[in-house]
Amino acid sequence: MNPLRSSIVICLMLLAPLACYSETGVTKDTVVIGQSAALTGPAAAIGQAMRDGALIYFETVNAAGGVHGRNIKLITLDDGFEPDVAKANTLKLIHDQKVFALFGYTGTSSSYAALPIFSYEDVPFFAPYTGTEGLRVPFNRVVFNIRASYADETEKLVEWMVSQRKTRIAVFYEADSHGQAGYEGVQAAMERRQLKIVAKGSVWRNSVDVAPAVKLISAAKPHAVIMISTYKPAAAFIKEYNSTGQRPEYLNVSLVGAKALASELGREAHGVIVSQVVPYPLYPSGIVREMRSLIKARRPNSNPTFNEVEGYVAAKAFVEGLLRAGPDLTRDKFIAALESFRDVDLGQYKLNFSPDDHSGSKFVEMTVIVGNGEFLPLKPAPTALKRSSAVDRPVASKPSF
Repeated sequence: MNPLRSSIVICLMLLAPLACYSETGVTKDTVVIGQSAALTGPAAAIGQAMRDGALIYFETVNAAGGVHGRNIKLITLDDGFEPDVAKANTLKLIHDQKVFALFGYTGTSSSYAALPIFSYEDVPFFAPYTGTEGLRVPFNRVVFNIRASYADETEKLVEWMVSQRKTRIAVFYEADSHGQAGYEGVQAAMERRQLKIVAKGSVWRNSVDVAPAVKLISAAKPHAVIMISTYKPAAAFIKEYNSTGQRPEYLNVSLVGAKALASELGREAHGVIVSQVVPYPLYPSGIVREMRSLIKARRPNSNPTFNEVEGYVAAKAFVEGLLRAGPDLTRDKFIAALESFRDVDLGQYKLNFSPDDHSGSKFVEMTVIVGNGEFLPLKPAPTALKRSSAVDRPVASKPSF
């Protein structure tokens, strides 16, 4: 018998209980997805938290029977926040591990390193931990962003400072694609208000040599410094800058890794502002309540971090896409399913995709670090702030649950 005909006959014989799966990364009982993340190095806390938050949801779904009878298998490779390693990991995940999709990459430069590979291979690239416009414009059919953009975050940060009548704003950023994207977001927000950045300073990727940046920025005596950096250089900058005797406001975009930043700074964290792109982890409502109930069994005395919440949100959105794609799963059906999202409520966090727009959310909230590393929401009205008697920094009232 012809070999091709034999394969067809065998497939038809098995069709009653099963199906013949030809899509890469999909079997009758498993969907394999891949992640390149910083599990070591200066952004390790971010990569680990994103992975762990996702696994909480994936493992819960698997324990309940999976999606259309398939368990989700997440393969995570460490890239140490280095784009060349992320590129190599992407090739391994697609060619060696044969993944169905890529999920939850850590950082802009790592995502950019993978971009030409997954675009050429037509592999879905879901929920990268970056707000760069370069993964939004020009439109790419395989890229799906679930977090707000850097432009959304920096607009909120500039808006906040201008509302406080503090318009002398400087920027500290990492000298890479992530830092440049954030810097451009601040610049655009300032230009919309006919303002100019008073000074800028940068630090190399995976470095904490911030002294040159501190010298440049402190000479301009800014009211505030908006920071586009991961937590280690951000913390080093704040500590070094505080030693000059100046006390500007410090504002960070969410990519900094809020929990890790607070830990690195210790007592000097008080008053540092961080924009967030997922719901506040201590509000017992919606997706956070759901996640906290699952974490309680694993870590009875621990609440989720912002990064874990983002990983969980990403996993829940991914599963919703798999559900909508149906049992006969292909990459094209998965993409079409995601593009059907219209105000999909994951639990007080809504996503919208369409065939020509894969930027799912503009959700941004402001938080401030107080006390011993605790985060509180920063209310949008300037009058909602109180001033600390110990340090001239904004703090917010603790929410009542």
